[in-house]
Amino acid sequence: MEKKAVNKTVICLMVENQPNVLARISSLVGRRSFNISTITASETNVSGITKITLVVNGDDENVLYQIIAQMKKLENVNEAYVLPDTNSLYRELLLVKIKATQEERSALHEMTEIYRGKVVGLNKESMIIELTGSPKKIDGFMGMLEEYDIIEVSRTGVTGMARDSSEEKHLTGI
Repeated sequence: MEKKAVNKTVICLMVENQPNVLARISSLVGRRSFNISTITASETNVSGITKITLVVNGDDENVLYQIIAQMKKLENVNEAYVLPDTNSLYRELLLVKIKATQEERSALHEMTEIYRGKVVGLNKESMIIELTGSPKKIDGFMGMLEEYDIIEVSRTGVTGMARDSSEEKHLTGI
């Protein structure tokens, strides 16, 4: 059976750094049958404000915009908007631990350099590689590692911003 492609949308929120804000946002998305595939959150340069970046999976654009409208009504949410695919910058961090023989290390190190990553941990049995880039770059690198014995993978999830600050305001659609 062929797997149906699911639309991924990046939503950014500026919220007050208060307890349960993230729980209310997550609950709202789940109740509307959208899945959160990645989530990142961190304090901003504005005291007391946190930026949350969600990548949600779902096919109904109308429901998506209803979710954003409802997010804006939540207590402690100051802004909610969709980042455009075309004029935004997305980044993700990958740490991957790979079981590697002496012979495999050379090939892995070369591949890591091609992807502009770096080896951040090394012992007799394994190596840890760090890579930063777009989700497509991270996925591509992980595809190259399929023939190796991967011990552990940790990905931060997507964070991003519009390249042009005026772009964000046009995307709220509400």
